[in-house]
This record gives sequence, structure tokens and C-alpha cells, in this order.
Amino acid sequence: MKTSNLTGASAITKTPRAGSDVQARQSQNKYPTRKYEIAYLNAENEIVEFARMAPALPTFENAFGALGRGAMVHTQNGPMTVEDLLPGDRIRLANGECETLLWRGSMVLHPDAVEPNSEHCCLTRITAEALGPSRPTPDLVLGPTAHLLHRAAGVRTLTGKRAAYIPARDFVDGSHFIALSPAIPVQLYQLGFARQESLMVNGIEIESLHPGTFFGLGLRGDLLAQYLALFPHKRDLDDFGEMRYPRLRMRDLELLE
Repeated sequence: MKTSNLTGASAITKTPRAGSDVQARQSQNKYPTRKYEIAYLNAENEIVEFARMAPALPTFENAFGALGRGAMVHTQNGPMTVEDLLPGDRIRLANGECETLLWRGSMVLHPDAVEPNSEHCCLTRITAEALGPSRPTPDLVLGPTAHLLHRAAGVRTLTGKRAAYIPARDFVDGSHFIALSPAIPVQLYQLGFARQESLMVNGIEIESLHPGTFFGLGLRGDLLAQYLALFPHKRDLDDFGEMRYPRLRMRDLELLE
């Protein structure tokens, strides 16, 4: 049994629900699939871990492919690598508060699955201090679905909010933000809380798990059921709460210039 370094919560393994497996098998005739690994904190404060085959669609992968292995996440007891975190750990957020980690998901990005010029398969390396002192430190490798919290006058103009989450890949400039194609399989992670949060990862504010709006997600029927089965700590999409900050693309801000 695995024990969290911070909370002492016990990890157990449960067999995924049979209905979800049937849906997954049915979808294989329509979509390619991949394995997603999940660990979550249940109502009894136990860590439940399981793996499940589900569609290899961007909507699904967006919830898993944010943080590269070795990314340092601030916790109540100091920095820890993302792969060492467990549900139940207390994570220090960008606002200085601590929240309990409820969910950790991961997937593997394989080199042979990378399509040339596909932005959904590109890693982003942010070089040390690219955004200022200790931002990041050291270099930080992010997955294709990572979003950085970005403050700019244009964000308020477009959304009325003081900040928005922008895909890390939108900042690629070949110098401080470098696009990488994996040469070997790369494990990617994402972290989930009661609602959308800003994590401090190597000194940079990164968006936590949130599926976005129901209409933006664009899933119905069996696909929606399979998606929700990957998040047993939530009852439905409404349980993820409202987004603290919206998502934008850099090109949206450039249109204002």
C-alpha cells in the first residue's frame, strides 16, 4: 500500500465499473483509444488508483497532458515533483493558500503517435528565468495542454477579467519558449482540486484540471459518460465549479494590437 508523503492517506486499487468498460469497448469501433491513469481521493479519504482505456481525443487528452515528469509543484511541506504527489496532499497555490489535491491523472505521449506540425503533440520547454528571476527555475517542460496564467490589458478588454489562461505553446519563440518533439515516451500529468486553481510549478502559474464549459467540451451521450468516468471524485460537470479565469489564445490578444 502506498502512503502519501504529506497526509498519510492509504492507497487502494479498485476494479473500474463494468458499465464504463463496456462503453469504452463500444467506442473502440469509432475512435482510437489510449490508456489513462487516475488516482483520486474518495469519500472515505482513501486513495483509489486505476487505469482505463478511453478515446484518444483532444477533449480527453486535454485533462491529462499538462505537466512533464520532474515538474516541481509547491506543497505545504516544500516542493515536490509532480509524479511523487498523491491525492490528499496539500498543495500551495499561486495565491498562497493551500488546497487538498483530489485527483491526479497521467498519460504517456509516444513519439510514434506524434503527427508532424500537430500542436497537440508538442512539448514546450521554458528556459530558466525566461519570465523573470526564478520564473521558472530550473527549466520547465510542459505538455501540449498546459495553460499559463497571463495578465495583459487585452485580457480585461476581451473578458472583463484581469487574467486568462493561455496555452504554453502559444508563447513558443524558439529562444525562451522552445517547442520539443518527444524522442522517447514521455509521462504527462495533471492535477485536480475542488475547482479550477492556479498551481505554482517551478515558479510559474499553471492551470489545474477543469473541463471548461459544457458547450465548449462538446461531448454527449456515451462519450460524455466515458469522460466523466475518468473523474470519480466529481458527480457531473457542474461539480467542477465555475472557471476562475477564462481561456484565450494569444492570437485573440494580438487582434487588439
